[in-house]
Amino acid sequence: RVLIFPKGNNVDHLSMYLDVADSGNLPYGWSRYAQFSLAIVNQIHQKYTARKDTQHQFNARESDWGFTSFMPLSELYDPSRGYLVNDTVVVEAEVAVRKMIDYWTYDSKKETGYVGLKNQGATCYMNSLLQTLYHIPYFRKAVYHMPTTENDMPSGSIPLALQSLFYKLQYSDNSVATKELTKSFGWDTYDSFMQHDVQELNRVLCEKLEDKMKGTVVEGTIEQLFEGHHINYIECINVDYKSNRKESFYDLQLDVKGCRDVYASFDKYVEVERLEGDNKYQAEQHGLQDARKGVLFLDFPPVLQLQLKRFEYDYMRDTMVKINDRYEFPLQLDLDKDDGKYLTPDADRSIRNLYTLHSVLVHSGGVHGGHYYAFIRPTLSDQWYKFDDERVTKEDTKKALEEQYGGEEELPQVNPGFNNTPFKFTKYSNAYMLVYIRESDKEKIMCNVDEKDIAEHLRIRLKKEQEEKEHKKKEKAEAHLYTIIKVARDEDLKEQIGKNIYFDLVDHEKVRNFRIQKQLPFNSFKEEVAKEYGIPVQSQRFWLWAKRQNHTYRPNRPLAPHEEAQSVGQLREVSNKAHNAELKLFLEVELGLDLRPIRPPEKSKEDILLFFKLYNPEKEELRFVGRLFVKALGKPSDILTKLNEMAGFSPNEEIELYEEIKFEPNVMCEHIDKKLSFRSSQLEDGDIISFQKPSIPGGDTQVRYKDVPSFLEYVHNRQVVHFRCLEKPKEEEFCLEL
Repeated sequence: RVLIFPKGNNVDHLSMYLDVADSGNLPYGWSRYAQFSLAIVNQIHQKYTARKDTQHQFNARESDWGFTSFMPLSELYDPSRGYLVNDTVVVEAEVAVRKMIDYWTYDSKKETGYVGLKNQGATCYMNSLLQTLYHIPYFRKAVYHMPTTENDMPSGSIPLALQSLFYKLQYSDNSVATKELTKSFGWDTYDSFMQHDVQELNRVLCEKLEDKMKGTVVEGTIEQLFEGHHINYIECINVDYKSNRKESFYDLQLDVKGCRDVYASFDKYVEVERLEGDNKYQAEQHGLQDARKGVLFLDFPPVLQLQLKRFEYDYMRDTMVKINDRYEFPLQLDLDKDDGKYLTPDADRSIRNLYTLHSVLVHSGGVHGGHYYAFIRPTLSDQWYKFDDERVTKEDTKKALEEQYGGEEELPQVNPGFNNTPFKFTKYSNAYMLVYIRESDKEKIMCNVDEKDIAEHLRIRLKKEQEEKEHKKKEKAEAHLYTIIKVARDEDLKEQIGKNIYFDLVDHEKVRNFRIQKQLPFNSFKEEVAKEYGIPVQSQRFWLWAKRQNHTYRPNRPLAPHEEAQSVGQLREVSNKAHNAELKLFLEVELGLDLRPIRPPEKSKEDILLFFKLYNPEKEELRFVGRLFVKALGKPSDILTKLNEMAGFSPNEEIELYEEIKFEPNVMCEHIDKKLSFRSSQLEDGDIISFQKPSIPGGDTQVRYKDVPSFLEYVHNRQVVHFRCLEKPKEEEFCLEL
């Protein structure tokens, strides 16, 4: 509604505002964006009507907007001015409510039924072209019918890459990547796109597809859709001599400069050139003759692709320039006009060359760079869609046509009485390619394309890909409801130490992950572990890991019964100072004499859990051999027999013990005095002891690293480089140690 203050709103001017009438009843957080104009109509001279326009985002706080000083009250109440006639004022309001799009949450598929293509940085005009080709259903169907095998890789096969891309455009809910396709035809760098234009890309793509279609059920599709023919002729004026040359075309390049519209460009295309004076034509036996030279069309294709010459070389400035001149193109293009003046006399006149506009490809910006997008009518209905990389929006016909003609536009004047010279600016956004579809071929070309047209192996492959993607997306969306529990076991330590790692105990990235709902009791998780590993719940004892001040990562303490009674989420929060979504645990399992899991023994404060690695200097090998509980006041000498048994040595073998303390920034590995108690040596839960047979002074000179500290120092300082052939990534690699 319009709010009017006829006596002004504390000013000597008429005040007028646009107000949201039902703002009190609208839902919380409502918002509307509107462009509007308010006017007091001059009832004597219409041209003196007082009009003001503005725009505003209306919301609960600002539900009215307008003009406190619309016009002086003295003018309004003066009967000679024509605003107040017979005690009546006529007020006009024009309101356009614009839909505000929040592009962060905008869902192209939901809003339009179509999805976009990801902008991969260097692909310029490719996305517009691919969307245009995809929305020619007959072309899409032919691509689906090209034979491919399940062993093909999309990045190495154009047909498969295009099939995959089109399938995803048709069935995906999100924008689709083009990397595999660009890789398949070798244009995977920015330079590839900068050195070519859309016409060359179109030709490369179509030529390669045409070649791959040979000998298949879809052979000849590209020619059927896009190929037309023209005749280049030269006709002598004074003698009976004529030369004709038939040529085919897949697209036509039309001049923009000096032409007001598509028809003017076609007129120029078939313009007759006179060959006379110094430019006479050599007519074989007739010698040099005056002649007429020109081009006429023998036939036009069902899908007519028109390249508009928006870019040209400026010889004066020695550079490429963009032509932003106004250039009009019709919604319906009649190439039979003026009695078929574009056609050769022997062209088939039974074919009606009336075309409907299908796509408008647009370039916005200057000659270097800029932005590309397309307006397309996928079903040739009145509804246009703008395909701008990832985003697809509904647009009206004016946006797709008139606003892409280019040329200059006048800005509306802010103060009409102040300066009558309109401000003009050049529009840098304009059409550079048009696609028309012949009316008589519309039914055939705009055919139905569904899953039946897609090879089964491709359907299975792409559905699986899609399901994996959806699964990952779902996992990501539900991640806040879950905790990842990473469980390390003795088996992981045996598997990893000496192969993938030498320091510490385990790489948690390579252990078994459990994705568990946060609200589940920890005891339910133990049941899942029992199922996974066959270890009874009562035989499981879990230890928390802790990062020490020296940056090593070790099992720190077993979970207390009250902690195991908590939910998985609560336990993670209590135990995890880093606030990430993971809970890292070590699973301790004790085995009885029959090697079956038993209930773990009670652990007192005097019990220390130690981990043991064995070093073999001859083999330069370090491996995990087990773990033991020791008493804090006990001594290493008490467990030597047990360690020899673990290593497979004779019971009385002499061995040296070293404590692995830290490895960053430098290795710290110290000899352990076997006569001191574990407490005196400051050993605690999670500590690592490496042991070996003693090195004999002056013994085997072949040994490079005689003891644990020197071996760990070597491992810390070496760099292993893996070499693999890029073309054959699955073949064996070889390594060099630096």
